[in-house]
Amino acid sequence: MIDQKYIEAYRNRSFNSFFEENPRRYDEDSADKGLIAFNAHLGNSFSEIDQGNDFKTASEQSPFTGDKLGVTYSNQTVDANITLAKSSQLSLSKLSIEHRFAMLKESLDNLEKRFFELAYATMHTTGQSFMMSFQASGPHAADRALEAMVASYLELNTFPNKVDWIKDFGKFQLKIEKDFVPVSKGIGLVIGCSTFPTWNSVTAIYANLMCGNPVIVKPHPTSILPMAILVSEIRNATQNYNCAVDIIQIATDTLEEPITKQFTEHSEIKLIDYTGGNQFGDYVEGLEGKVTFTEKAGVNCCIIDSVYDMNKVAGNIAFSASLYSGQMCTAPQNIFIPKDGIRNGDEKLTYSETVELIKGAIVGLVENPKAGPGTLGAIQSENTLKRVSEYNSRDGVLLASKQGSNPEFENARLATPMIIETDSADYSSYSEECFGPIIFIVKTDSTESSLSLAKQLATEKGALTCLCYTTDDSKKEHIRNTMNSVFVPVSFNFTGAGFVNQHAAFSDLHVTGGNPAGNATFTNSEYISKRFVWVGNRYM
Repeated sequence: MIDQKYIEAYRNRSFNSFFEENPRRYDEDSADKGLIAFNAHLGNSFSEIDQGNDFKTASEQSPFTGDKLGVTYSNQTVDANITLAKSSQLSLSKLSIEHRFAMLKESLDNLEKRFFELAYATMHTTGQSFMMSFQASGPHAADRALEAMVASYLELNTFPNKVDWIKDFGKFQLKIEKDFVPVSKGIGLVIGCSTFPTWNSVTAIYANLMCGNPVIVKPHPTSILPMAILVSEIRNATQNYNCAVDIIQIATDTLEEPITKQFTEHSEIKLIDYTGGNQFGDYVEGLEGKVTFTEKAGVNCCIIDSVYDMNKVAGNIAFSASLYSGQMCTAPQNIFIPKDGIRNGDEKLTYSETVELIKGAIVGLVENPKAGPGTLGAIQSENTLKRVSEYNSRDGVLLASKQGSNPEFENARLATPMIIETDSADYSSYSEECFGPIIFIVKTDSTESSLSLAKQLATEKGALTCLCYTTDDSKKEHIRNTMNSVFVPVSFNFTGAGFVNQHAAFSDLHVTGGNPAGNATFTNSEYISKRFVWVGNRYM
């Protein structure tokens, strides 16, 4: 049986973490071993996954060093991947739910031994700082995977396996034996993203496997290595459970020769999980005959009405907007401030004073030699760098983005956060997602006007988060109800160590599925139940 502590963690939604997130609490030589293991991959074939003799060199390049990783990956044709997935499904379906859970938990336990290796692989494919790479791809991703397993376990045990059904007719009884069978829907395709390769994919991978669906993992061509390490550990875990290794495969491609659509449009692919941009996400959602789970992009807003301490608020906003150079789907982009200013404790702050405090907090963070580099990380894609350069020449630039510096990596691809100041009437300037370190400060007529704009953006463009500062309880309730009505969660009055970007496994529901930012919630019951079908049989 599953350990009851996991079920309690899933249901009580309080703080629960089952993998240590502090790298200092691991063995002293873990970091060195992880770096050695990562370096061993560079310029070599990833031999842990044997999927044929067709080796392809990925489009992976370190945002910190500028060097190509040069890792090659074993590949099959699309049809061969499909065939192997189909042939493996029976062995997966034969495993009891308890054995599936035990097998997948073993994969996570073994992955834990490679968290440092995984961290360096993530760091040098995504541009995340080491600490973020370690936590996001290691313990936080493992907790998310475990949460998906627990949710699946509960959903798969909704009904009893067998039951004796008896109806009394007085002179006789009608007796029928019934069983209830959860039947998997088929092959699942998991399409990864370039910035958070494991964190954004593990829920789908582990939910699919728990529900009996073989998985083909299609990572982003620039961020394959972290996913290859994860997939290899799941494949290794199958050996102790007499389960076919090809219940999970990895399909790699390059930027020049993409193969994703060959999978998405294949008739044998029944489930698709996608994380990434809206254009391809809309295409995925429009595919016929597929069950889709998407996390796309949105325009996240911050509403400032009144605060207890604007200095603390400015510091929190600065960190949230600057973390990983704004390359997080949950980062705030638009900061709405009333033109008449805000209440700051017992005093009044003008609009300009409020703006200057936010600007000053961002500059202070970026220029801090200890905190700045670790907070900003590096820019994952050249396209993001080009976008920043283009926005630097726009009207209203209050704080220009600079190349920045990282003393540890002189060739790092960097861009410091920029601030563009605009008026609420110039809706087109701030109504699109601007991925990267681009922040808009928008002058509005009032807090109600700020709220109206945030609601409009969530309805039209989608949003994953909303950050709000108000000391007025009635306004707090009004803002919560308004944003919840367009399916956006609100984080109120965050200061100190609480940041709107961060979503905790076993507690927060990531994406609501109710607005254009995505069609699924990670990890509610629907996220699981759509991956299989209940079938009831009767025996007389």
